[in-house]
Amino acid sequence: MKKLQNLTDERLITLHLKGDNFAFDVLFSRYKTCLTLHISSIINKNDLVDDLLQETFLKAYNTIRIGRYKEKGQFRPWIIRIAYNLAIDKYRQGRGECILYEYETDKDLFNSYKFSEKTIEDLLIEEQIYMDIRKLIQQLPDKQEEVINMRYYQNMSFKEIAIHTGVSINTALGRMRYAMQNIRRMIQENNIDLSEFKGK
Repeated sequence: MKKLQNLTDERLITLHLKGDNFAFDVLFSRYKTCLTLHISSIINKNDLVDDLLQETFLKAYNTIRIGRYKEKGQFRPWIIRIAYNLAIDKYRQGRGECILYEYETDKDLFNSYKFSEKTIEDLLIEEQIYMDIRKLIQQLPDKQEEVINMRYYQNMSFKEIAIHTGVSINTALGRMRYAMQNIRRMIQENNIDLSEFKGK
């Protein structure tokens, strides 16, 4: 299985179609974290995120097995789109909670995905902006980066963050406020355009 990890997505798909069960396992491992983060940006319940992750890979698996996968060289945006559509469907059914940030003025930065069908180009643009924001987060002071990661990537409440870090809830909220201010400053300084990310 180690040798398979160095292969391209398309090569893994070819091997999978030839009966290599480990090939699809490598694809699952390769994109599990990425898809979990994308789904979590729409659905704020860990059990639903896990279910949607499994459903995403099951749908991809079945589509490939019956010969309907036609996105040669575009597996990543293709499977991200599957995850988005499933998460949005779940959200619209009223069984998911959109992630909201307590400060209204900061909602759109982490909760600005447009709930509609997206083209592969849209997803690629959003993925690039997502990566840019992640780089900015990594430039924050350690305590601010910690609270951002706990809040948005581990879905922890501020009470849980306070307990985990050994500070008061007000301190945790303060770190989040300063983190958001710093991210917005860096977005301006780096001329990062969030218009595509927010939707038109």
